[in-house]
Amino acid sequence: MPLAILAVGIIILFILIVKCKLNSFLSLIFVAIFMGFALGLPVDAIVPSITKGLGGTLGGLAIVVSFGAMLGKLMADSGGAQRIATTLISMFGVKNVRWAVCLTGFVVGIALFYEIGFVLLIPLVFTIAAEAKVNLLEVGIPMAASLSVAHGFLPPHPGPTAIAVIFNADLGTTLIYGFIIAVPTVILAGPLYYNFVKDLKPEIPKGLYNPKIFKEDEMPSFAISIFTALVPVVLMAASAIVKMTLDDTYSIYHILVFLGNPDIALTISVIIAIFTFGLNRGKSMKEIMTSVEDAVKTIAMILLVVAGGGVLKQILIDSGLGTYIGSLIHGSDMSPLLMAWLIAAVIRTSVGSATVAALTAGGIVAPLIPLTGVSPELMVLAVGAGSVIFSPPNDPGFWLFKEFFGLTIKGTIRTWCALETIISVAGIIGVMILNAILF
Repeated sequence: MPLAILAVGIIILFILIVKCKLNSFLSLIFVAIFMGFALGLPVDAIVPSITKGLGGTLGGLAIVVSFGAMLGKLMADSGGAQRIATTLISMFGVKNVRWAVCLTGFVVGIALFYEIGFVLLIPLVFTIAAEAKVNLLEVGIPMAASLSVAHGFLPPHPGPTAIAVIFNADLGTTLIYGFIIAVPTVILAGPLYYNFVKDLKPEIPKGLYNPKIFKEDEMPSFAISIFTALVPVVLMAASAIVKMTLDDTYSIYHILVFLGNPDIALTISVIIAIFTFGLNRGKSMKEIMTSVEDAVKTIAMILLVVAGGGVLKQILIDSGLGTYIGSLIHGSDMSPLLMAWLIAAVIRTSVGSATVAALTAGGIVAPLIPLTGVSPELMVLAVGAGSVIFSPPNDPGFWLFKEFFGLTIKGTIRTWCALETIISVAGIIGVMILNAILF
């Protein structure tokens, strides 16, 4: 029954959005309430679950998404994004622009959570697509694929790091194995997969991209532009490194962890951008604040839609659906690596959140490691690969990609859901090959 209820809920969601043309946020809330009742969640627990899902998602994303949009808007309105775009295009050439963005996304993705990296890079994606006069998805798909691969496979991201702790896996070894699998996976799901969806040609959102073509003397230098854009990346990377190399007895540990907190790092970057992209370019504070306000207006509905996905995710978690599905598969005799991947994949499809899927699956399969002698590091990667599969509509990332790229539900499934599935399948294949070679 729980699986049937889940299927009915997803069908209703598609009908509301696609057929009835209901706003995505309203549709997600309505379906979440229906799912709560249908899955037997106590009546007095449904509203607290909605509040928790909404607050938990917005609490983790509100500052990051809002400040990231502000940083991107300031960068676009000052000509900084155009400067970075034109420099990258001249370095790699228009024909190789997708590879340039793929490399950028992978490097940035190592240090940043998926949502943070996405919001930071999306204005750059819009500008590069416009400057190079290429399909928006030719730049967007490689960026999203590289960020997602880093999120699923590479510590210090929360999913793989937490599972490594559960499995008692060595983080350094996990990172090395993760890199070996991540590189070909990014190439497959990003630059190569774009060739199968290039018939889709979404428009660049007007509110997040400044179509003005700046003259050479109107733009900040490449050094200033890239420095301002990478401030949050550097701060968060420093925080990740210090967490892995020092303990909390050192003062520098606490300083860098504070500065590297995503909210603080983006706050600092916006303050710097107000000067480098605003005051230093001769703009008045009123002009700068107009850009800031426009950025927030543009992403307001996107935030609500993503939060709606968080509500649906929380209802499914609180109803016990993820644990129920995982327990159904637990008695199988298949390879522990394949089992770990499958459990994470099924839970991901059920509850939406990659991190929740990874942690839930990790808890279920952890006892198999001492019993079977399988590599705990490869188990981390198997769970990580399973945790990113498909990205259903109850995943906030689904709506983030859909809304920013202005795609239909069908277009989002063909692009975002497909590339996530490629990442997942390529990941488990890589894990099985490594296991065969090394063990």
